[in-house]
Amino acid sequence: MSGAPIQKKAHRLADPRLWIGLASLVFVASLAVVSSGRTSPGQLSNVHGQITELAGESSCNKCHGGWFDSMQSSCLECHEFIEEQMGAGSGLHGVIGTTANNCAACHSEHHGSEFKLVGRHSFLKAGVPDPAAFDHNMVGFAMAGKHLELACTECHEHAEIDVLPEGERRFVGLSQDCASCHEDPHEGAMARSCTECHTQAAFDQHISLGHERHLPLVGGHGDQSCRACHAADTEHALEKGAELGEMARTCVVCHESPHGHEFAHANAMAAQMSFETSCVVCHSAEHTSFRDERLQLTPEQHNCSGFVLTSPHEGVQCAECHDPELGSFVERYPGRTQAQCAACHADVHGGQFQTGPFAAEGCVACHGYERFEPHGFDLALHQRTSLPLEQSHLEVDCETCHTKPHADAPRVFRGTPSDCAGCHGDAHDGFFASRTAALEPIPHGDCARCHDAGSFDAVPEGRFEHTPWTGFPIAGAHEQEGCAACHERSPEADEHGRRFGRVAELFGPVVPLHGGSEVGQACAVCHRDPHGGEFDAADLPALHRGREGCARCHGESSFRDMPHGFDHGLWTGFPLDGAHAAQDCAACHGPLWPPDDSGRTWQRAVGSACADCHQDPHAGQFARQGQVDCARCHRDSSSFERLTFDHDWDTRFPLDSTHRVLDCAACHKPKRIGSVDTIHYRPMGMECTDCHGVQAGSLRRNQSPR
Repeated sequence: MSGAPIQKKAHRLADPRLWIGLASLVFVASLAVVSSGRTSPGQLSNVHGQITELAGESSCNKCHGGWFDSMQSSCLECHEFIEEQMGAGSGLHGVIGTTANNCAACHSEHHGSEFKLVGRHSFLKAGVPDPAAFDHNMVGFAMAGKHLELACTECHEHAEIDVLPEGERRFVGLSQDCASCHEDPHEGAMARSCTECHTQAAFDQHISLGHERHLPLVGGHGDQSCRACHAADTEHALEKGAELGEMARTCVVCHESPHGHEFAHANAMAAQMSFETSCVVCHSAEHTSFRDERLQLTPEQHNCSGFVLTSPHEGVQCAECHDPELGSFVERYPGRTQAQCAACHADVHGGQFQTGPFAAEGCVACHGYERFEPHGFDLALHQRTSLPLEQSHLEVDCETCHTKPHADAPRVFRGTPSDCAGCHGDAHDGFFASRTAALEPIPHGDCARCHDAGSFDAVPEGRFEHTPWTGFPIAGAHEQEGCAACHERSPEADEHGRRFGRVAELFGPVVPLHGGSEVGQACAVCHRDPHGGEFDAADLPALHRGREGCARCHGESSFRDMPHGFDHGLWTGFPLDGAHAAQDCAACHGPLWPPDDSGRTWQRAVGSACADCHQDPHAGQFARQGQVDCARCHRDSSSFERLTFDHDWDTRFPLDSTHRVLDCAACHKPKRIGSVDTIHYRPMGMECTDCHGVQAGSLRRNQSPR
């Protein structure tokens, strides 16, 4: 025998039931002695009769037990799985209680070979009147739907056979897992059991056990398919199994809230709920749609929208403001605030205040919540407009600026000019337009760069700078003059109220100089040109080193002052170099007093030719067509004694080797020409005899002179 049965027997020796059995055995033995001639009560069933060890006459104790065993223990030695059920309280034998302790009560023997040990009588003893109507709930398997239509043998193939094949079971051993009988269409992807989603009536009939803990499947959710919310390959897919219980979703996960942020969050706070879970405050799970007729909104909840239902709106019906015929939520509930009166009331201002500083406040910026008249627009509110009222504007009536285009038109408030030029003419006739075009715009227009709202006559200090605004810097001698020296005031004001004179009215048009630059305007507009325009010749630069006009040479302190120097060669064509550079200006330009009609105080130079200032020492010998060009030979202006003279090129008498070594005076002798004592240069003979003469008899035929 194996060790396990020995351990079982040892354990059973301590069982009190064993000793009761022994006593019974003694009693039975005594009866056996008396009735030793009697045989077995009947033939064994086919199930036990085919077992050799049980079929013999001396094998009774195999089933009925020996000295130390009971019949139950003998049965359980062969039917161990029944003992396991009894111990675990599972299966039919585990749930029928003490009835299972008496095996023979349900499974009696010795009734012949055809007797079925498992049949109607055995089920009846176990409390099951009709095996075909067996309530599987007894064994922990709730059968319903399609399963109730099945015959026992469709699940328990050995249910009705007499003798089980070895190792097989009649009823026990089956799994309650659906996939043990049915193919799994999900191919194992589902983490949950089949019974959590499917009923026993049909596989296409679904259930959702425990779904009501998060979302009751009623109302609008009652007719939705599982996949509508638990699509495959998503975070909330059915395949997630047990994880879905930890991933409960709120309304806003699937439904986008059309409500404004303030309304939704204020209602959630009032209900002491989070925004994500607060939809149920108004929308019940039993509602079939978000527009369900059972939906109710209290005045307190409506107040959270920003529109408080106080006088005069507390008695207005919802449909009067929220037309139920409008299709979309946004059309029906546009999110109006208390200040959006124009949404329901005609706008007498023609939409002028839909933008601007009062747009956010709406009508109530100027009007009361209870009534439109009288308005409350005062000076403080006007200061928030593009034209705050100050100084002279405070004295103007509202209707002066805010007019009505015609009798039926709304009074114009928005669009009224806020810059000076919108109401006042330009007293400067557009003079400053070219300067302001390049500047960043400022409130109230370009006039405000210099003027304030008090008076155009008074320009606050520091507002006007003559140089950038006119292009004419006030410095030097100009700075010592008053404004009236150039801007003579007129006794009568013009159409703009201007009395301040213009330069052009006093001196004539002010025209920019050659380059169009306004670095300095033409001085000749106010001052006469003592040079007679000679420095404005076409061959002279109109712009020199960034300066033009008189400013090319003169400063503003005095015309005698030439702070930038005077390039004599550039401006006169007569460079001052050599001996000329050492001379004082007065050597050529003598002082002139009193000044001439042009205001000139320096005499003009006699001329630019040498003979204009210097006497000709050659008495006109080198004059050509009456003109003497000293520079042909005297190119060095530092001294007349430095010559630049080449006898070979500059005369018709090239010097040979004999004449080149002679001193000039050998040929050029002093001579008086006219009234001038000079050296004789021209004309002179070029023949030898003109200087050397001819000796008598010095020339002989075929004989060279000595």
